[in-house]
Amino acid sequence: MAKLLHIVGSPRGDRSASLTVAKDFIKAYKAKNPGDEIETLDLWMAELPEFDGATINAKYAVMHGETFTPDQETAWKAVVKIADHFKSADKFVFSLPMWNFGVPYKLKHYIDLLVQPGLVVAYENGNYKGLVTGKPAVAIYARGGAYGPGTGAEGYDAQSKYLKQILGFIGITDVRDIFVEPTAAKKDEALEAGTSKAKELAERF
Repeated sequence: MAKLLHIVGSPRGDRSASLTVAKDFIKAYKAKNPGDEIETLDLWMAELPEFDGATINAKYAVMHGETFTPDQETAWKAVVKIADHFKSADKFVFSLPMWNFGVPYKLKHYIDLLVQPGLVVAYENGNYKGLVTGKPAVAIYARGGAYGPGTGAEGYDAQSKYLKQILGFIGITDVRDIFVEPTAAKKDEALEAGTSKAKELAERF
C-alpha cells in the first residue's frame, strides 16, 4: 500500500480550477488503487511555523555542525516534523494557481520550511544531493492566461519552472504536469482538458 499526499496551494475551495482537477485525479486514482492511503495537506489550513531568525540560525548551526540554542532547537523540531511528514509519502500531487507568474506565498512558505540540509537535501563533495528519491509527483497548474509553448508568454511562467526546479533539487525528478489554462477566457474548456489529462495520468501513476 502506497501513501499519496495531496498538497493544496489554492485558498479558493470549490471555485479553484487546480483543486477541481486534482479532485478528479484523486477520484480516478482511488478507483485504480483502492488500497492506497490518500492524505490532503491544505496549506491554507495548516499551522506553518514562521521561518524566522531562530529557524534560519538553526539551519546554519546544522550546516556548520554547531550546537543549537534552546530557541533554535525548538524551531528545528518544527521543521523536522514538516520534513518527516512530507517524506512519509510515496507519491505527491501538487495543485496550485499561478499568482503574479509564480506560486502562492503559502506554498513558498511551506517549501522554505521543507527544503533544509540533512532533511531533504545533502551537500556532498561539492555537490547538492536530493534525499527524496524514487517518488513521483503530479503537478496541476491553473493559470488565468496561456503560457505554454507557442503562446509567446512562455517566459512569464515562473510557476511550473520554480516548482519543477525545487522538486528536482530535493530528488523528485519524475514530475508529470497538468496545465489548466486559460481559465480567465475559457474556464470550462480548460477544466475539461485538465480533467481528461488527470484521468489519463491517474491510470498509470
